[in-house]
Amino acid sequence: MNFKKHFFLYILIILSFIGCKKSTDETQPEFQQEQLREILTTQQLEPKQTYAIINQMANNLLAQEDYQGVILLLSNWVENNPEDIYNSYWLLMTAYSYLSLNAEPVAEYYFDRILQKCPDLLVKGNSIHFMCLQNLIQISNNPSHRIKYFNELINRFPQNVNTTELYLRLAMEYEKDCQWEQALKTCALFLQQPDATTIQIPGEPDAYKNARHLVDFNNSSKDWTFESLQALETAVKRAIRNYDWRALDRYKAKVNFFSMSWRQNEMDANAQEEFSMRDWMQGNNRVHYSENLDESSNPNEAYLRTWGWNRYVSVWYLYFRKVDFPLDPDIHGNWEWAGIYIGNKL
Repeated sequence: MNFKKHFFLYILIILSFIGCKKSTDETQPEFQQEQLREILTTQQLEPKQTYAIINQMANNLLAQEDYQGVILLLSNWVENNPEDIYNSYWLLMTAYSYLSLNAEPVAEYYFDRILQKCPDLLVKGNSIHFMCLQNLIQISNNPSHRIKYFNELINRFPQNVNTTELYLRLAMEYEKDCQWEQALKTCALFLQQPDATTIQIPGEPDAYKNARHLVDFNNSSKDWTFESLQALETAVKRAIRNYDWRALDRYKAKVNFFSMSWRQNEMDANAQEEFSMRDWMQGNNRVHYSENLDESSNPNEAYLRTWGWNRYVSVWYLYFRKVDFPLDPDIHGNWEWAGIYIGNKL
């Protein structure tokens, strides 16, 4: 057995001794750390031997919940040994130590540094870069940073993530960052996924509906919108008063216009069946409307109570809403007649 093998066996004996049950002597862990530090600084070691010693030293500190000690040990090592092939792992442990200290902005810096500066490594079959991206998505609050992380997850690790969900979340980050064109393109990618209509995304129960509305609205003429709620209300009331079903048909939104009960979802298939107001303005029935909008109206939505449409369900609430479409400043903030709630309010 040559000298290197003898020496590596000596290291393994020390590491196994350190891994045994803790001594009741409180100074023992410090003594063990000094032994390892001395070996590290005085001996010529191979990379795997160096890794074994540093990893044991860091784990000793972690066992004592000495996160500051882990940070000091590993950050100093990385700074003084920039060519160490295990630096991505040492920085990962450093980032996790900062997380344990609730220092998320500093942890974010180290996770991102690994992505930018260090080659990827596998730890028990798991990519360090993938672990970094997972953590960055959880702790980063900066939309432009999150856009970068989502794109990396989709492009580099599509087999490890649900790309359908990530396309939607990426589109939402583009919206937060006011990148409206990119938001629209990413919404379209989300809609193209085979499970877009069925996926359940935590916190986003109307994911498909909202994405579908955005894409369809972009592709439409948008010529049914009014500059203000008052202008829309006045036009609709005038058309009802004059029994002008043609005008009402023009005022109806041409994208996702619905007619449904209060219990239905506006994206239900039967809630969006095409119909003309002519079908409801024939015969001897006279349609009436309230003088004022319903009291539940707010700055973004309004309801106009009307009645007399038919003998079975006389009352309809016409639903008006403000257009949310920053991609087109001339349309954004206008108002549209978006649908009808049939029956009295619940």
